[in-house]
Amino acid sequence: MIEFRGKLILLDIEGTVSPLAFVHDVMFPYARKHALGYLTRHWASAPLEQLARDAGSPPFADPADAEAAVHRLMDADAKVTGLKQFQGLIWEQGFANGDLRSTLFDDVVPALDHWRENGHEIRIYSSGSIHAQRLFFAHTTAGDLTPRLSGYYDTTTGSKREPASYTAIAADCALPAHEILFVSDLVDELNAAKSAGMLTALALRPGNKSAPTNDYPTITSLAEITLA
Repeated sequence: MIEFRGKLILLDIEGTVSPLAFVHDVMFPYARKHALGYLTRHWASAPLEQLARDAGSPPFADPADAEAAVHRLMDADAKVTGLKQFQGLIWEQGFANGDLRSTLFDDVVPALDHWRENGHEIRIYSSGSIHAQRLFFAHTTAGDLTPRLSGYYDTTTGSKREPASYTAIAADCALPAHEILFVSDLVDELNAAKSAGMLTALALRPGNKSAPTNDYPTITSLAEITLA
């Protein structure tokens, strides 16, 4: 159990509120499968310049050229803005037509409700674009959860492995860093948040990669975060 006396809980998504398998086995393959079709239909409006910069590529010649760059970035698991924006646009279609519904761990909704009822703010920090995050929480198997959330952060704030990103988030929240609890499944992210002064917790969820557990408080459920 973790007793939290602060004001705001900052949550990662994959491996923290949603199983890694949903993101890696459903959302990512969906984006890969539909990349070419989206590029063909939306060639004039897709974020091509940013994608090319992210891929270190000259301007794309055609949709197939751009699709190849998207696949290279995805194969490298690149946490870059253009790719994340592009994936978000494809997922928007999937959520809108019912192909996608976000899967959450069973303890997530009760925890969000409990924290909100007790006056705590909840925000999200994920490498996925803010647009994709909003879609993810608006189309869950438990319904639209966006009213429970008051802010989102992505790679435009900075890398999740850099302390400066968490300093920027604390400033945006107008809170001292020690009033914020960051929950993630990745130790490198927790290291950065801790260096910025935030409280941290390591999420040990089914399907997560093994991580050293001696440096951080651990939870297997959000219900294990109690409010002081």
